Amino acid sequence: MTPELDPEIAEVIAGMNALPGTAEDVPIEQARAGHDMETAELSGPGQAVGDVHDVTIPGPAGEIPARVYTPVGVHPLPVVGYFHGGGWAIGSLDSFDTVVRALANAACAIVVSVDYRLAPEHPFPAAVDDCLAATRWLATSASSLGGDPGRLALAGDSAGANLATVVARRLRDEGDSPVRFQALIYPATDAGLNTPSYRDFAEGYGLTALSMKRFWGLYLDGSDGADADASPLRAADLAGLPPAFVLTAEADVLRDEGEAYAERLREAGVDVTLRRFEGATHGFWRWQAKAALSRRAVREVGAALREALAG
Repeated sequence: MTPELDPEIAEVIAGMNALPGTAEDVPIEQARAGHDMETAELSGPGQAVGDVHDVTIPGPAGEIPARVYTPVGVHPLPVVGYFHGGGWAIGSLDSFDTVVRALANAACAIVVSVDYRLAPEHPFPAAVDDCLAATRWLATSASSLGGDPGRLALAGDSAGANLATVVARRLRDEGDSPVRFQALIYPATDAGLNTPSYRDFAEGYGLTALSMKRFWGLYLDGSDGADADASPLRAADLAGLPPAFVLTAEADVLRDEGEAYAERLREAGVDVTLRRFEGATHGFWRWQAKAALSRRAVREVGAALREALAG
């Protein structure tokens, strides 16, 4: 059955479908520039927060740029590490600035957006390594940011949610993980590209199946997609992971694998809330200027973080 899209979401998708050519044919540098340029129209101006400043985090291959968003509130505040989406190949601190500002206010938490290395210049597992390093830094440096190191969460959308799941599991395996919660927005969890939602929403809904195939190819660069650090749905054991809020979009190629991951967490005894946004497509999280549904999603994720990280 063809889903009925939210009217505001449908308008954005219609505009995308009217563009000449196909997204999977665009050179990656052009795709990155386009992603940044469309931010003004789709995301709009960001909300005011108490403070925004850039920092650098020591990483395995040099300094990792990051941006710290501090809302108005009583310190110390909870801290959220945020990993942006973009197929591990596009996206930037600037193109996610608006939605991260909104999330910081909604969660009443310091949100640190991490500019991890991108493929194809830096294929798997470079992004994982950067996000791990950034999370460890947050656990030890939260106090210097005005945050509470005992109230640390991870969040991300799409490829960034994939990275958040992997980091949460890797830190669990190391023992005494500092991560208390994970907020996963339409996570990419499996390189198989073979779920019913991949067939049902292969084209015409923004992110296409062919685009995801391309992103996975750029990211893996010949590595095994069955590796749990690439496809967290294939991890042998998900027990002992932090509680999670998993958001999926109805008309999204990634919907089924995101919901399957939530079910795997539940089966492993992890406290998980799964929220499917009917009438939404992949990417809607960032469309703050265009759709009330997008703004509602940020409020719900923020509320989940706020509750999970209460003092």
